[in-house]
Amino acid sequence: MMPAIDRDTGAGAPRLVDRLPSVRGRLTEGALLSKVTWFRVGGPAEVLFKPADAEDLATFLAGCPDDVPVTVIGVGSNLLVRDGGVRGVVIRLGRDFAGIEAEGVAVTAGAAALDANIAKVAQSHAIAGLEFLVGIPGTLGGAMRTNAGAYGTELKDVLVHADLVDRRGARHRLGPDEMGLSYRHSDVPEGWIMTGATLRGRPGDPEAIAARMAEIGASRGSTQPIRSRTGGSTFANPPGTSAWKVIAAAGCRGLAIGDAQVSEQHCNFLINRGNATAADLEALGEEVRRRVRAHSGVDLRWEIRRIGDPAGVRRDG
Repeated sequence: MMPAIDRDTGAGAPRLVDRLPSVRGRLTEGALLSKVTWFRVGGPAEVLFKPADAEDLATFLAGCPDDVPVTVIGVGSNLLVRDGGVRGVVIRLGRDFAGIEAEGVAVTAGAAALDANIAKVAQSHAIAGLEFLVGIPGTLGGAMRTNAGAYGTELKDVLVHADLVDRRGARHRLGPDEMGLSYRHSDVPEGWIMTGATLRGRPGDPEAIAARMAEIGASRGSTQPIRSRTGGSTFANPPGTSAWKVIAAAGCRGLAIGDAQVSEQHCNFLINRGNATAADLEALGEEVRRRVRAHSGVDLRWEIRRIGDPAGVRRDG
């Protein structure tokens, strides 16, 4: 079967898409990633691949040339795509990876399922212990990759196993210990792609679960700039303190570069006030890191994932 291809680049130049295996999903050349990131910045993907299902994904990876970079993204909630775009193939899992099913006290979901939707399905089946997911923006795949957590619970605390496909197209099922999950980190190889996972909660009362979810939602709305163009928490919390505290102490609340600004509401969030570039946002983050290091000696670690090339970088080798 020939791949479904959207052609957004001019003819004449060598094209990556001609080297890629046939797919049942869709390949798009030059897809604008700024349309899918919450910051609304960034350059294009050389080729964007939306697989039809896990088998299509595995077959593609098995046939994709080794020298072609492969990057996977979710809904772009904790992602900064640089202005020059992303070389190689960017994989974005779609609705076929967004299913959610509950059985007993377990919830099985695809990697593209929104974390908040998983919590809602759990609540509807009287499954407690997954309420914290409403406080994590984005998809299950992204949350698992960083062992995301909120309100006292992390993914590793509820994970039964995750299903992944490696860069060669082989499939794997790993438990939390095998994934090496720790604070905002996993040992899963960078090239492996999560396709789904099973989480375990506990029996609960649907009304109590709904009340806890509403409490978490209200807390987020009152303390975080959730209606702004942001990328979620910018930096991981340093040992023994909170990132926002050392950022505020260094005088960075409200600091701006161009239209990129440190949120005045929660200073561990960067926001795009309208016309910021990815370069503005990354430079602002690095300036915050510099000022915090100078003020307190703390070396902040980026929690937002940054991918791609700066503007003006050549792609011809």
